[in-house]
Amino acid sequence: MPKQLPQIDSHIRVVTPENIAFEYRVASPFERAFAYFIDAIIMIIFVTVIVFVSFMILGSMGFFELAIGVGLISLFVVTWFYGAVFETFWNGQTPGKRSMGLRVVRTDGSPINAGQAVLRNFLRLVDGLPGLFIGLTIPTYLVGLLATSMNSRYQRLGDLACGTMVVAEDRSKAKRFNEINDVMLGPVEDMLPPGALPSRTLAKAIAQYVERRQYFGPERRAEIAGHIGKIFVDEYNLPTGIDYDALLCVLYRRAFLSTNTDEDLDNVALPPDSSSRALPPPASQRNPYIEPLVRREFEPPR
Repeated sequence: MPKQLPQIDSHIRVVTPENIAFEYRVASPFERAFAYFIDAIIMIIFVTVIVFVSFMILGSMGFFELAIGVGLISLFVVTWFYGAVFETFWNGQTPGKRSMGLRVVRTDGSPINAGQAVLRNFLRLVDGLPGLFIGLTIPTYLVGLLATSMNSRYQRLGDLACGTMVVAEDRSKAKRFNEINDVMLGPVEDMLPPGALPSRTLAKAIAQYVERRQYFGPERRAEIAGHIGKIFVDEYNLPTGIDYDALLCVLYRRAFLSTNTDEDLDNVALPPDSSSRALPPPASQRNPYIEPLVRREFEPPR
């Protein structure tokens, strides 16, 4: 009897030390190429505007050489640091990737750091080889395309060197959340004060929980959600028997599906007696995407 081969597709599994598996869809080279095309247009527009303004201001004063220098410097900075800066501060996304629903993460599913963002974008020069010269050198990305075709994560050389990959995010988060009908949110919504919002760090962890809660049973949901939910129970004097799963769903809806801005998440209104309470440590050095690390990250202080 012939051996049955595993299905070949673009989905991979990341298994945590606790043997919990999460599934990601790896972005195809064509999706990444279209995202880069959008970024390239933005870079061209940005450099063109800087050059135009430089010639308008400096050229009118007779400093044409200085205007040319400003244009060359802007071209260098945008070409080499556009992707690195955006991926560092936008959590693995550039405007092109965000428009395509793509994100750069580590191969274990955790967020990338600044060093990985810089290095993978600098190595784009190697991935772009060989160059096609038609008046100016245009990268063909044949090396990068060859590299992506030789591994299951579609990693180019920059990704292989940094231990990163590009995944496609599910754009139906809001739709999927609205379809949640196994928990009553109304009573919990009434218990929370109107200004109760999670911080930016907690919001990331809550988002990952809500996206994956469908894979857990009721008892497992209560256990996982409790590690974050207890923080809000203590802060806002909520009943100890509150449904933690429903609490996190309500906080998710407030943070991501309402009209709250980033400033709302940065300036969370806390009760007067909460100033002396130790807050959870920042998650920038850990993985807010995988549940076991969420447990350690937000365990209430003793």
